Amino acid sequence: MQETTLTSGRPDWDDARMFLAIARAGQMLGASRTLGVNQATLSRRMAALEVALGAKLLVRRTHGCELTDAGAVLVESLERVETEILAVQARLQGADAAAAGLVRIGAPDGFGVGFLAPRLSRLADRHPDLTVQLVPTPRGFSLSRREADLAVMVGRPEKGRLVARKLTDYTLGLYASPAYLAANPAPRETSDLMRHRLVGYVEDLIATPALNYAADFLRGWRSTFEITSAVGQVEAVRAGAGIGALHDYLAGRHDLTPVLPELKVVRSYWLAIHENLRDVARVRVAAEFLTETVRESQAAFVRD
Repeated sequence: MQETTLTSGRPDWDDARMFLAIARAGQMLGASRTLGVNQATLSRRMAALEVALGAKLLVRRTHGCELTDAGAVLVESLERVETEILAVQARLQGADAAAAGLVRIGAPDGFGVGFLAPRLSRLADRHPDLTVQLVPTPRGFSLSRREADLAVMVGRPEKGRLVARKLTDYTLGLYASPAYLAANPAPRETSDLMRHRLVGYVEDLIATPALNYAADFLRGWRSTFEITSAVGQVEAVRAGAGIGALHDYLAGRHDLTPVLPELKVVRSYWLAIHENLRDVARVRVAAEFLTETVRESQAAFVRD
């Protein structure tokens, strides 16, 4: 990247905040929704910011916006300012500050829908001024773009300015419904799975290699039913669709029969927080709640 110097005017700091939202969203539309500002106003404000700084910041494309070199430099500067502001805010509020406002938690659907959602009322009871959003973590999910304040991820995150800690290991096994096994003899060995209907993920939409665990049960696994949702896979297996590789903590809540129970796969959940937000009260209490809740249910996550 060429060295870029931002010069000239006196930018409006509200415009700078809007620019940061666009950079994180990658598009005007997404940023306008986040900010509650219409696109025409946002476009005018960005033009004013570019004039004030004497530099082109964004290249507008059909499907979004790209940062110029000057735009990338400005994002880095604004994020440093944001880090300082959040750090000062956390120090001034202190450890006993009340958690209030909006906190967004990203999580895989198995963990988020199947485990966390039924327990979120406890977090609300403790912090009545907190508004909690639970969102799925699809491909391309980014904490740096503030798509969430904290996220549960499969495997340790390797990129980004993140603070991460392991929540728990979890195991997966093979399951079928009693009705399916009444109509189809249970497999006695791994190779027998080839003669059964199998339930798994849509292979080309697997968000991370860690989720491609069906192949760990059977090399050459070919799903008859491909479902992008772990909860959806459980429901399909419950309805007799076939044999699925399911999270033990999800399957254990239903009347499902283990298949080849000696086989299991181990993965891990990690909690990740952008380093700028680690001491912000609303994020800190959500992270503490997640850690505590998983610890309380530790036995459900790992099958011996």
